[in-house]
Amino acid sequence: MALIFIRTAAIFITLLIVMRLMGKSQIGEMQPFEFVITLVIAELACIPMADTTIPLLYGIVAIVAIFILHQIVILLDLKFSPMKAVICGRPSIVITKDGLDEYQLKKNNLDVSDLAESMRAAGYFNLDDVYYGLYEANGGFSALPKENITESLAVMIIDSGKLNKHNLEMCRLSENDIKQFLEEQSVKLKKVLVMTVDGSGRVYFQERGKSYKIFKIETGGKW
Repeated sequence: MALIFIRTAAIFITLLIVMRLMGKSQIGEMQPFEFVITLVIAELACIPMADTTIPLLYGIVAIVAIFILHQIVILLDLKFSPMKAVICGRPSIVITKDGLDEYQLKKNNLDVSDLAESMRAAGYFNLDDVYYGLYEANGGFSALPKENITESLAVMIIDSGKLNKHNLEMCRLSENDIKQFLEEQSVKLKKVLVMTVDGSGRVYFQERGKSYKIFKIETGGKW
């Protein structure tokens, strides 16, 4: 029991030193390669702590080796600009002044609902509350907000050509209402990238490959 305690303490101290040397990004938002390194280090630390038949030195050497590799990657990142894009990736602009960029969303394995969730987490409850929105290389969402943002929560009615019937009921709209609206715009359902409606009846509407438009419709409820 005492041996396991001592081995655990030794690994803990080694990990504490290594993580501090790796810098503050290891504690905050991490780049993809830093996340992988953190997972590998965690696995390497667990093995010698749990298995007393493995020499403690093996675990410490493996952790230090990972730290050295990390420093080499950081050095390459700082010295050679193209390496940064290869190792960490590039920010992706998913919202422009024309609306949502479906290509960039798909490139990052995201859909409109994922984007809407990220915006709500950042304090924006309508898709046109920002001039530009982007996902950073570390996965964080950043935005350039507009001066005046809407004060009503928008709910998703159409997401990538699919009708959300639950939200439709919440807005007290019928499928016929949406069908009529789409006919007025001469657009088929599957061609719609996104359509949202807020509590005041304000509609954010964007066809695939086109700029977004703002409309006004009558809804059966206010929120």
